[in-house]
Amino acid sequence: MGYRFKYNTTTEAVTKLRENGFTENFFISEGKISNGIEKFSADDIRIIFTNRYEGDSDPADETTVYVLETASGTKGILVTADGIYADNNTGELLQQLHRKKLHRYSSLQHA
Repeated sequence: MGYRFKYNTTTEAVTKLRENGFTENFFISEGKISNGIEKFSADDIRIIFTNRYEGDSDPADETTVYVLETASGTKGILVTADGIYADNNTGELLQQLHRKKLHRYSSLQHA
């Protein structure tokens, strides 16, 4: 299913995405993505959409919103801090998710 999202702020994105069924709050813990009940590896998650937001004047407002779906169909949102508040420990997992997404789209283009 194709999704199209366009939001001006992180708050607007999270509010509207929740209204559209992306209700889980995901976070990164011990190298996995979790909803507080289950933990998922990069192989168990797909990125549906990402968007980076920058505050008008405050570097603390720099975030990336990841709209995710698990292999079992759970849909939710992961919000990460960017800039000076970025967590270096989340980088590898997010890179794995991005490589997986790029590989999937690359495979579709060559089919």
